[in-house]
Amino acid sequence: MPIRDHLVELRRRIVHSVIGIVVAAIGGWLVFEPVFDVLLRPLTDIAARDDAIVSVNFAGLATALDMRFKVALFLGLIMSSPWWLYQVWAYVAPGLTGKERRYTVGFLAAAIPLFLTGIGVAWIVFPHAVTILTDFRPSGTQQLLDAELYLTFTMRLLVAFGLAFVFPVVMVALTWVGIVPWRTWLKTWRWAVIVIFTFAAAMTPTPDAITMIVMAIPMVALYFGAIGIGALKARKPAKVRE
Repeated sequence: MPIRDHLVELRRRIVHSVIGIVVAAIGGWLVFEPVFDVLLRPLTDIAARDDAIVSVNFAGLATALDMRFKVALFLGLIMSSPWWLYQVWAYVAPGLTGKERRYTVGFLAAAIPLFLTGIGVAWIVFPHAVTILTDFRPSGTQQLLDAELYLTFTMRLLVAFGLAFVFPVVMVALTWVGIVPWRTWLKTWRWAVIVIFTFAAAMTPTPDAITMIVMAIPMVALYFGAIGIGALKARKPAKVRE
C-alpha cells in the first residue's frame, strides 16, 4: 500500500477513535453527578462520623467546569477502550500474518478485561485509602481538599491498578515474540514479588497488612500465570519435533 493510502487509513482510524471517545465522553458528562457523588462518599462518611467539615474545595471560578470535563473524558476513554483499541488493531492488522492477527486479538481480549478488573480493584480500595489518609487530620480540625488534586489522586489510582493488571499480558507478548525468554521472568521472580508488594503498599496506604496482601496476591498470581503461558508456548515446538 502506498504511503499516501497508509496516511489516509491512519487518519480514518484516528477520526473513528475520536468519535467513539467523544460519544462515550458525552455519556460520561451525563453521569457526572452520580459518579462525583460516589467519589465524595468517603469524605461525606468521614464528615458524618467525626461531625466535622471534610469535603472538596473548588478554588477557581472555572474549576468545577474543568473537573467535569476531565471526569467525562476519563470515563469516555475507559468506556470506549474496546472501540479505539479495535481501531488500532484494524490499522495494523493488514500488515500482520494470520498467526500474528490471532495473537493480537488474543492479547486485546485479555488486556481489556484485565485493565477493567484492575480499575475495579482500585475502586474498591479507593474509599479505604481516602479514609486512612484523612484520619491523619488532627482532632477538632476541618479539611478542605483541592478538587483537582482529589480527582488527580483518584485517576492515578485507577490507572495505576489498571496498568498493573495488564502488565502480565505485556510479559506474555514479550515472551512470545522472543524478546524476553520466560526463564528470565522466572529468575527475577523474587524481585518481581518485592516490587508488587511495594506497589500494593504504596497504592493502598492502610496501616493493616491484610489489605496490602489482598491487593498483591492477584498481581503475583497473574505474574506467575504469565510465566506459565510463556513456558507452554516455548515448549510447543519441542513437542512438535518429537
